[in-house]
Amino acid sequence: MPSSTFSDARARRGDLGAAWLAGIGESIFTEISRRATARGDVVNLGQGFPNFEGPPEIVEAAAAALRAGHNQYAPAPGIPELRAAIADWMRRPTASDPGGAPPAAGPSVAGWDPETEITVTSGCTEALPATLLALLRPGDEVVGLEPFYDAYPAVCAMAGARFVPVTLPAPDFALDPDALRAAITPRTRVILLNTPHNPTGRVLSEDDLALVRELCLEHDLVAVTDEVYERLVFDRPHRRLCDLPDMRERTVTLSSLGKTFSFTGWKIGWAVAPVPLTRLLRTVHQFLVFSSATPLQHAATAALRLGPDYFADYEAAYRRRRDLLVPGLQRLGFDLQPPEGTYFVLADHRPLGLGDDRAVVDRLIDEAGVAAIPASAFHADPARGAHLVRFSFCSTEAAIAEALERLGRLLDPPQR
Repeated sequence: MPSSTFSDARARRGDLGAAWLAGIGESIFTEISRRATARGDVVNLGQGFPNFEGPPEIVEAAAAALRAGHNQYAPAPGIPELRAAIADWMRRPTASDPGGAPPAAGPSVAGWDPETEITVTSGCTEALPATLLALLRPGDEVVGLEPFYDAYPAVCAMAGARFVPVTLPAPDFALDPDALRAAITPRTRVILLNTPHNPTGRVLSEDDLALVRELCLEHDLVAVTDEVYERLVFDRPHRRLCDLPDMRERTVTLSSLGKTFSFTGWKIGWAVAPVPLTRLLRTVHQFLVFSSATPLQHAATAALRLGPDYFADYEAAYRRRRDLLVPGLQRLGFDLQPPEGTYFVLADHRPLGLGDDRAVVDRLIDEAGVAAIPASAFHADPARGAHLVRFSFCSTEAAIAEALERLGRLLDPPQR
């Protein structure tokens, strides 16, 4: 019997594959991208990566690293130069005031040792399982925010743990303190935060972070913060949880190069944590990937050392894109609030009367040639997100304008 038939039969019987895989299918991002590619002429506002290149000088830095022979394994924790640059990065202000004023969020108060407290990973995508697999035991619980990046519950399941969502309700997606308190049980080990938050665009406030601090101290919890959009804020400065009093010793801060420098395909990320937690996550990291791409680590070092002009231009360009997409969607009948951060916006499609989020996304792709993401994929109970779709504005202004024109032909308000 051919081996493929044997494997298929075992899979159908349920005795092939890890138990945590049950019920986990194809990622919604893979599905939508495949459909957009199959049609061929879609403006993809579903994808979470730019349709343009990052700084050319950083591309040249990568090419120079290749030519210089930086092509063998890097040290498992990362090359020393990059870890030093990350330590400097963690001391820099996290964003500028709206309008390009001097930084509103002060520099980090927590200095980090590049040798013992910083680990380079293969994107935040690897930093997350390296951290959670290190921290969790079977039966533990992780409290996190909903809507959520779909990897969060999947990685918890890998560890035999349970992801407990706390919903940020539309339209303002504010954190409910009572709901967060109620989610914590004797089994809770970790609070997992994503701020600035994908997909709502919410940036957690000082009061939100103070509450998380209070709960971590009260229940002896570790906080894991996914801060990949740390430089992409518009209306509220981003503050790192690890900078709050008493939180340095119980916080793992995750981030990456991809979103801030438009090199999502490089998969260079990092985890910053106190020594006891770093020891744990490095043990897992070495058996997941051992080390990340050496020449790209050298280029990432150059990227993190770019001056303030780059970040001012970066923030201004994304503000223009946001301020093009948001009012355009509102004119077409979507109900939404401008995101405070990230390059995503969640839009309530119910005023359009086109069905649930899946039906809306189908029509946008098939009839308008515009891709978006159904928000039900970001909820433990899909019904909680069925009234929302996610659009991204990490595309050129021309692509966003083209998408709005196409949507206008499908959703002409006078004809509704």
